[in-house]
Order: sequence, then C-alpha cells, then structure tokens
Amino acid sequence: MTFKRPYSAGLAALAVGLFAATAAYAEPTVNKGDNAWMLTSTVLVLLMTIPGLALFYGGLVRSKNMLSVLMQVFYTVCIVTVIWALYGYSLAFTGGSDFIGGFSKAFLMGVTTDSKAATFSVDANISELVYVCFQMTFAAITPALIVGAFAERMKFSAVALFIPLWATLIYFPIAHMVWYWAGPDAISDAVKALAAATDAAAKTAAQAKLDEVNADAGWVFKKGAIDFAGGTVVHINAGIAGLVGALLIGKRAGYGKDLMAPHSLTMSMIGASLLWVGWFGFNAGSNLEANGGAALAMTNSFVATAAAALSWMFAEWIIKGHPSVLGAISGAVAGLVAVTPAAGYSGPMGAIMLGLVVGVVCLFFVTVVKNALGYDDSLDVFGVHCIGGIVGALGTGILVNPALGGSGIMDYTTGKIADYDFAAQMISQTWGVCTTLVWSGIGSAILYKVVDVIVGLRANVETEREGLDITEHTERAYNM
Repeated sequence: MTFKRPYSAGLAALAVGLFAATAAYAEPTVNKGDNAWMLTSTVLVLLMTIPGLALFYGGLVRSKNMLSVLMQVFYTVCIVTVIWALYGYSLAFTGGSDFIGGFSKAFLMGVTTDSKAATFSVDANISELVYVCFQMTFAAITPALIVGAFAERMKFSAVALFIPLWATLIYFPIAHMVWYWAGPDAISDAVKALAAATDAAAKTAAQAKLDEVNADAGWVFKKGAIDFAGGTVVHINAGIAGLVGALLIGKRAGYGKDLMAPHSLTMSMIGASLLWVGWFGFNAGSNLEANGGAALAMTNSFVATAAAALSWMFAEWIIKGHPSVLGAISGAVAGLVAVTPAAGYSGPMGAIMLGLVVGVVCLFFVTVVKNALGYDDSLDVFGVHCIGGIVGALGTGILVNPALGGSGIMDYTTGKIADYDFAAQMISQTWGVCTTLVWSGIGSAILYKVVDVIVGLRANVETEREGLDITEHTERAYNM
C-alpha cells in the first residue's frame, strides 16, 4: 500500500511544467466508483476474518476446542474495532514521529462524512470514513492470525488482555512505520508552491516545505521499503508474534504423543475458500482506486494462490506419496500471504513464480524445520504467515522491476516511474522485514510475560485435556 519515498532530482524543471499545466489548485474530489469499490473491499476483508479465518482455524483444531478458537477470533475483531475507532486510527495514520502517530484524530475527531483520504493519484480521494473502516479490518485480522499459534491451550482471559495490548503497542506502530506518508496531494501542492516561488527566499521556504512533506512518513517507509497490502504489517508481524507465543506458552499436553488431527477439514476448506475470496478486498482493495492497479492486484491474487496450492500439493505428493486437502489449502494460504506485499507491484508471471516458490518453502518450514526444532505452533502461523511474508516481502523487491514485468515504483516529484536499483531496493525490503521481526518479536515477548504475570497465560492440564470449549465457555461446538 505504499510507494517509495519520492526523489528530489530534477524537481525544479518538473515543477515549472506542473504549475503551468495547473494554473489554479482544485480541491481533491471523491470518486464515487473508487468509494464503492473500497466499501466492497472493506466488507470482503471482514469476510476473511469472520467467518473465513475463524472456520479455517476452527476446523484444524480438535472438536473440543472448536468454539474456543471461534470465540478468540470473533473477540479479536470486536475489541480491535473499538480501540481502532478510539485511538488506533490516529496512532497509525497521523503524523507525530517516525515510529508512531499522535492523538489528533483520537475518537475520530475531525473525521466526518465530508473529510477525505488520499489515494495514490493526485486529486483523487475517497471518503475518510471508508478508509478508516478499510484499515480497521486490517487491524482486526492481524492479531486474529496469532491465535492459531497457541490454539488449544491459552486461557481466554489471557487472550482478552493480550490482543488489545498487542494491537496498541505492536500493530499500530508497525502500520505507522510502514504505511504512513503525507500522500500525493501534499507532495503535489509542495511542488506547485516551489514552482510558483519567484525569489530566492521564497524558493528556499518552498523547498523546506517540500522536504518537510517528504519527511512526514513512517520510519520504514522512509527507508524505501514497499509493502502493497501487508506482508510486513500483517503477516510477518503476526507470524513472529505467534512463534514467540508458542515458545513461551509451551507445547500442548500430549504433543507428539496424542493424535491431534484436524477435526473437520471440511470446515477448513470452507474457511480457506472464504479467505481467498475475501483476499481480493485485501489485495485489490489496497490499491484504493478502482483502476488498472486494482485489476493487477486481483490477477496476481488469483494466479499466485493457485500456483502455491499446486506447488505445495505436488511437493507433498512427491515427498509423502499422496496429495492432501490440508496441503492444498495450506499452500493456497501461503500463496495469498506471499503475494500480499507484491500484489500491485509484480507482473502476473512474476506472481506465479512467487507462488511456486513459497509453496515449497512454507512446506519445508512446517514439516522439516518445525519437526527439527520441536516447537508447537498449533496451526503453523509462523511457518505460513511469517515465512510466507518474508518470501513475499523480499520477492517484491525483485518482482517490482519493470524489466521483469513489474510496475516499478512511482516517484511523485517527477511524475514518472523511478529507475530500478536492485541492491538499493533489496536493502530497503530487508529493513522492512528486520524492523518488523525485531519490533514484534521482542515486543510480543514482553507482552506475553506481562499477561502471564497479571492473569496467567495457560490453562491447566486438566482443563486443556477436557477441552477449552466446555471449561472456558461452558458450551460445545457439537451436541450429538
């Protein structure tokens, strides 16, 4: 959802042309078609989480824990939705510092039916309330992904405390660092002001204003990292937090001895299919406009997902002698994860290659690596989301290259696609990956410890063996 920080080379000459072409500044307008597409995309992302993710995860656990997983995912959506409106949107998407925003829009102050949010085109806006809701769904699904790592053994009271803390102290800062910037309208206005300056003092002041606008962005954004729809913000962020949680909470009782097969792959198949459908809102919606960029993101979300499902399935077939439904749907999710940061940057053939690669890589991590290290990541949040996100984030740095069919990166100070520099872009992508791993990894570890001190993280062995549905919620998923 971001673009590389604009360059300043050749600015003066461009500014003259821009000013001549636009004698008078026109207030940005809201495009009804873009607004309608974003309203639709927002609902699609909610569909990803409830019921999509909830059913996908629920089917993968044992029947005695089905409701506990559904409850954890549903609760996450509800609590994050409320705190997003109270202060999350403000912390993520207002200026303040390189690492976190401020409280100027806390309680959605100033966000009205008439206020606007920038897209990636100058003078083309959407309603800010639509943008608030769209980003709200991203904030909700990210911590919901984490619960799969410690499924079947974490107390609901611990989940209830951990989720809002994690969203506040981990997600909102990462979203700000990766996605916050002043926007094309602010840059365009600064360029026009520089072009209109008639003396040295005015030009110095205008240049200072342009520099200020370019500096009004998150820390990772200013490093030049690109992440179209959340490879770092959503998937690496949640995936590393899940691994930390699985390690600190410990293995499920009977892990490695008792049968812990999914109780309903039918439910998981339905959930995975809903995830794929909803992901079009996630990826194509992240273009913020109903144009060719959204069409590219949609196309890539089709082909990368299919390629990854096939890659995982055939690799498993070769290694284990049989293709599995679980492998196919896991591969599809891995493909969706990997294409998320690349959706609007890669060409379709690049997206297919990305899908083929990530299917095999994630299969390796959820089997060979997981078994070798012995950690109990219940639903492979780390192996699919974190690893898939890393493959996607680094792959985006390669596939954005126009020579490989990529879209390139827009330089808003020149109005052109910037020259591609492989080394520079890969360094930028590495900054994004490493920042997320460190911030979320260390921060999540601290939060787990805090929650453990306050309410305790883990259900006792008796409760766990009986099942969290009946012990935590006094209900059963199935009464037969």
